[in-house]
Amino acid sequence: MSASLPISETFTSIQGEGKLTGVPSFFIRVSGCNLRCGWCDTPYASWSPEGTPQPLDNLVDQAQASGVKHVVLTGGEPMMFDSSTELTQQLRSRGLHITIETAGTIHRDLACDLMSISPKLANSDPVFGDARDPLGVWRQRHQQRRTNTTALQALIDSYVNRQLKFVVTSPADLAEIDTLLSQLHNWSPDDIQLMPEGITPPTREQTEWVVGECLRRNWRYCRRLHIDLFGNKRGT
Repeated sequence: MSASLPISETFTSIQGEGKLTGVPSFFIRVSGCNLRCGWCDTPYASWSPEGTPQPLDNLVDQAQASGVKHVVLTGGEPMMFDSSTELTQQLRSRGLHITIETAGTIHRDLACDLMSISPKLANSDPVFGDARDPLGVWRQRHQQRRTNTTALQALIDSYVNRQLKFVVTSPADLAEIDTLLSQLHNWSPDDIQLMPEGITPPTREQTEWVVGECLRRNWRYCRRLHIDLFGNKRGT
């Protein structure tokens, strides 16, 4: 039987985040995650994983049939699954550009043209009283797992074309970002992106302080173009 991956959805849209914002892309979203961000915008791939296993051959055929040249392997957390390695190799054999979206807690050698790393800050911790985690079990697991500097450094070193996207909720997050970056090396300001948290377009106040910090630090502002265009909808 062909190798497979648990998949929550596949779709063709534009890339809404990062260096390739606006590029038509085919998205493969695996179902399953080792984290549980309180503000997760794809709970159907983490908190309540949906979907069924799909053969890798089928996923590759779908990607090629989409007619676009860029593929985004996202989740959930694609680095959890051994079959992700074979999938990216098959996609590469078809001449497709591959972006991997990961939280950076696991290192894996994949065929990848853009490694998109989104380290999770304390603002991602599930809050006390979250109905999805009444005993606080996932809160504890999430706090223990969300930062892995060894895996982060390995990803930075392994992929020349990379980006580190930080979801921010307030200026208080900047000290945590600075602390984490001080523990890593071989990155440049061009790799760092700040993205306001939310499933709706950010307010003027949210945008202004994030843009101000990007200008001051020579980092990049990361918008969510798909939210601006389509809203918080699956398949976009």
